[in-house]
This record gives sequence, structure tokens and C-alpha cells, in this order.
Amino acid sequence: MNPVTKTLLIIGVVCIGLALVWQVGGRWLGFLGKLPGDIVIKKENFSFYFPIMTSVLLSVLLSLIAFLVNYFRR
Repeated sequence: MNPVTKTLLIIGVVCIGLALVWQVGGRWLGFLGKLPGDIVIKKENFSFYFPIMTSVLLSVLLSLIAFLVNYFRR
């Protein structure tokens, strides 16, 4: 199979999987965005939200997935 075709198929499957997790797992993944370390500032007519720990957690998970894909690709 052509490498470009294989890559596009993998990206498509991952996108479908993420969409299903987003749709179905919204209740189960409700803690994302509310972790300790996420910065939330609320004033009268101003709110600021910066999800530091959520970003770190997602970065670690995506790095682990990329490592495993690269490891099993060999």
C-alpha cells in the first residue's frame, strides 16, 4: 500500500475515534479542563481560562501514542 494512502487512512481512523470519544465520553472525561493547575480567573465582566495541566496531560498522552505507533511500525 502507498505510504500516503496508509497515513491518510490512519489519520481518518484516529479522527473518527476521537469524534466517538468526544461524543460518547463527554460524561466520563468531564474532569478535563478542571484539573488542579488549570488557571481560572473570573471577574465581573471578564473571565480568563488557561488549562496548563490539561495541556500537559494531553501532551503526555499524545506523545505516548506517537511513541507506541512508531515502536510498532518497525
